[in-house]
Amino acid sequence: MSAYPSSRHSRGWRLRALSVVALSPVWPAQGQTSPTVPTEQVVITGNPLGSGELAQPTNVLSGERLMLRRAATLGETLEGLPGVGATWFGPNSNRPTIRGLDGDRVRLLDNAGATVDASNLSFDHAVALDPLVIERVEVLRGPASLLYGGNATGGVVNTLDNRVPREALTGLNGRVALRGGGAASERSAAAVLEGGQAGLNWHADLFDRRTSDLSVPRFLPVEDGSPLAPSRRVRNSAADARGGALGGSWADRDGFFGASVDTYRNHYGVTVEPDVTIRMERERLNLLGQRKFDGLIRQVDAQFSATRYQHQEIEGSGEVGTTFSSRGQSLRLEAHHAPWGGLRGVWGLQAETMRFSALGEEAFVPGTRTRSAALFALEEGAWGQATLTGGLRLERVTVASDGDAAGATEPRFGQAGSRRFTPLSASLAARWPLGGGWSGSGVLGYTERAPAYYELFANGLHIATAAYEQGDPRLGLERSHHADLGLQWRGQDQWLKLNLFAMQFSRYIALEATGADVEVDNEDGGTDRVPLYQFRGVPARLWGLELEGRQGWQASGWQWAAGATLDLTRAAQRDTGEPLPRIAPMRLGLSLEAGQGGWKLGAGIKHVWAQSRVPATDAATAAYTLLNLWLSHSWQWGSMDGTAFVKLDNLTDELAYSAGAIRTVRELSPLPGRSASAGVELRF
Repeated sequence: MSAYPSSRHSRGWRLRALSVVALSPVWPAQGQTSPTVPTEQVVITGNPLGSGELAQPTNVLSGERLMLRRAATLGETLEGLPGVGATWFGPNSNRPTIRGLDGDRVRLLDNAGATVDASNLSFDHAVALDPLVIERVEVLRGPASLLYGGNATGGVVNTLDNRVPREALTGLNGRVALRGGGAASERSAAAVLEGGQAGLNWHADLFDRRTSDLSVPRFLPVEDGSPLAPSRRVRNSAADARGGALGGSWADRDGFFGASVDTYRNHYGVTVEPDVTIRMERERLNLLGQRKFDGLIRQVDAQFSATRYQHQEIEGSGEVGTTFSSRGQSLRLEAHHAPWGGLRGVWGLQAETMRFSALGEEAFVPGTRTRSAALFALEEGAWGQATLTGGLRLERVTVASDGDAAGATEPRFGQAGSRRFTPLSASLAARWPLGGGWSGSGVLGYTERAPAYYELFANGLHIATAAYEQGDPRLGLERSHHADLGLQWRGQDQWLKLNLFAMQFSRYIALEATGADVEVDNEDGGTDRVPLYQFRGVPARLWGLELEGRQGWQASGWQWAAGATLDLTRAAQRDTGEPLPRIAPMRLGLSLEAGQGGWKLGAGIKHVWAQSRVPATDAATAAYTLLNLWLSHSWQWGSMDGTAFVKLDNLTDELAYSAGAIRTVRELSPLPGRSASAGVELRF
């Protein structure tokens, strides 16, 4: 089994024993005389009770932290947070992974509503969100099925914006951002304007992002097992994305109600197919509301969204090869009741529908309809010094296939049919103080997930994976037990967090190689033989740890901060011991930052160990080390303030491959090479 080579540039200085992940900087407000421990923000995604820290580990990105991490995709923006990776199908299709889980086990939310796209179906399908206009990202690591369904087994990523203003605004305010450079020669701009008077509020935003083919260290691309000419560019990886939104609301001290409409366009290249581009379009209507009351029901939150998504795969000749289309609606209601018998809680209802179709020569999934409805309850109370939280969710899911179209020349999907499932999820969590700044937390839970439409009904050649994928309409519920144990410590200028987790699946739905080949027609009129993969339920186990900490101090008039993270995930089938695919190896990190006045600078080294625990059909990836530097300056001019930054990434031009990418694209698309980027953001 071969490993992807490391770059010669790192020889002689690579840190083998101590390697690091750069942390996003967290700085006190200007004028403070000493650094302070960042205040933990309440995570709306996983804690509708709003009672402080969660038992489950979380990360929140907003403000300057988010500005410095923003990238072209959501996956690249979040990659490197503890336990968070990315699928890395080149620079344009990059979905977040959490604790080694991806696809339909990581729930992507847009303002707590379903995103409705095709990114979980195929690695070459991009997430229909752009980080340029996101105001806040919340990441909940570990199962959040209780609140968001079985497809949140791995965790939740919720992106939040202010397209529906939640509070009364006065006057005119907004921000303008410009960014440029980087390994993909990014040219981007975003503008957000909003205002209000007498409780009536409005919001408008626009963004535009253009990138060129990704620049990487010199490497030898491999396609279908054959080497191509050496290159310093990832072929067909340029992109052109733009979008905008209009929104409005009415708000007072007891709540708000409003609506927004947004549009998103993304035209990007597909690395594994040099002459194919994807033209993506998404339109979305979002309704949000909240109202507070006196009485038995203290607060009601409501969310409804309707999304139209389509992307077309355009051949080099300009012809449309395949069109993927989704239409979806999402409804969510939450009612918070008054404290009763020492308990405070929220009861809710969630309903979703999605109509999916794929038309064209590369359609490997029939038209499908997915409907789900769920009831859930979350209650919290004190038990001595500990806080206990328990909940239950009951769901009903129907997945129906349209089968083959009438008169199909190559019938593959059979007759129309449907499956019904009744997933059940339960969870018990606890948080307790230990004294001396220490606290503990723990979570025990059980999750059931209904198979996704492609796991049930796929039957055809999937170009992105270069394999013939076959679903199983007889698949049952995916079942798992999970446990999470946390230990936290907070001092005046320091904090430390440790989390241990384990998940055991009695039935993990995996896409496995059968060892057989299938003959498929090629463009030359002949046939090719491709490997046959099938979705199967297998017993599996995942476990790992996440460690992060920060130490702040003041010296010589400068505010200093050092940070470190460590994460590790192990995943394998319980019956055969074979590793599960695309699991990130161990990552260990260190960062050093300093600030004075409006100036801040930092350095970080990211080291990723070699990943040799791979299935027999994959290849190992070598270890790599990346060095990153950044500098920023903030200022205030009247009622306007701004921040400018410069970043130097992969300073040594290290050749690196992502273990989270499937092999067909990993051999064509290394991680970005040495680059410099800069940006400025003005707020008023």
